[in-house]
Amino acid sequence: MSKKSQYSYVGIAFIILVFGIIFIPKIIDRVKNDDITRSESRSETVETKIEETGNLSDMAFLEINGSKKKVPEFSFTNQDGKTISNKDYLGKVYVVEFFFTTCPTICPRMSRNLVEVQDEFKSFENFGVASFTINPDFDTPEVLKSYATNYGVTNPNWHFMTGKEADIYDLANNGFTIYAGKNAEAEGGFEHSGNFALIDKNGYIRSRVDEFGNPKIYYKGIVSRAEQEEDGEKEEISMLIQDITKLLKE
Repeated sequence: MSKKSQYSYVGIAFIILVFGIIFIPKIIDRVKNDDITRSESRSETVETKIEETGNLSDMAFLEINGSKKKVPEFSFTNQDGKTISNKDYLGKVYVVEFFFTTCPTICPRMSRNLVEVQDEFKSFENFGVASFTINPDFDTPEVLKSYATNYGVTNPNWHFMTGKEADIYDLANNGFTIYAGKNAEAEGGFEHSGNFALIDKNGYIRSRVDEFGNPKIYYKGIVSRAEQEEDGEKEEISMLIQDITKLLKE
């Protein structure tokens, strides 16, 4: 090896040594002071920002195969004849129900309870309700409009939606696993769950957890706060209102 080559290697080693002395301590200080954030390699979703800022509440996510369950995509016509999709609810906390206007049993109770919930959040522009009819052949936008008026619905984010029967049933039974179906022997010709689903601002299904740490997933919608309990069923509207409040703060 020539003397010239030896000098070159010595020079490179000297530069590396100087770099280590000057810059490595600064890099370590930046890491300690959290100037370099790990989130640079993560997707900057709203959910990520919530988790990093510590604003996520104690509300549970519904997880299926390790993935947080989101509301499926949907697009229907509301009581004003406008097309409403799941994207219209992004940025809002909202409650989901499946009902029909001629229901002679649980639907009137559910609607009155949701109006009560609506009235608790009058000043919140980012709260809404999604009501899907399971009898779209009868429940036209005009019928839904009249129904909403009769029950005192005033929230502009409360949409009563109708569309293709197959799409609505798929959304209920597969999208939310809230049962809905035709039954000639049932009062009104249909049967369905009286449960409500609660959705956060990012479109995730949320709920509180039970005493074993498992998400409750749904809220019973047929017993009012005034009734407290009926046929052994305790009211969960108070619980729903409390949990909506938590999600609005996220």
